[in-house]
Amino acid sequence: MAGVGEGQRRQGGRPLGPPPRAQFPPRPRFEPVDREKTCPLLLRVFTKIGGHHGDEDFAVRGKEPKDEVQIYTWKDATLRELTDLVKEVAPAARRKSARLSFAFVYPDNNGRFKVKEVGMTYSYGNGRLDDSKTLAELRFQIGDYLDVAIL
Repeated sequence: MAGVGEGQRRQGGRPLGPPPRAQFPPRPRFEPVDREKTCPLLLRVFTKIGGHHGDEDFAVRGKEPKDEVQIYTWKDATLRELTDLVKEVAPAARRKSARLSFAFVYPDNNGRFKVKEVGMTYSYGNGRLDDSKTLAELRFQIGDYLDVAIL
């Protein structure tokens, strides 16, 4: 009786063993920024209680929503860092039960702004949900806006 050994093949010519893994490109690793030597970027942050702003709120350049906060930061800033900064200026974000949903606002191929959710944090509760995700990992591009829904 022939055993199943290395090099034997199943019907159809495929080798025995686990199926081949899907070939996804490796997730890029981002090196931390030397904040002493690297100039920060200006991040325009728009906050709204209850939900995100809509695409139409950003349709006209210069007529963005009025609830803007400007933050100087780096691309290795985490959502937890940004949560703590938002809490300094938005009293609703300081509630113990508050959740902050982050979205990037960016122009699509036609030049219209799109709002895309990228992560969520709790106001208090370090280490949960998307706290450790950085702007770079989330594919933030300089010039994008950040929309923060306080839920």
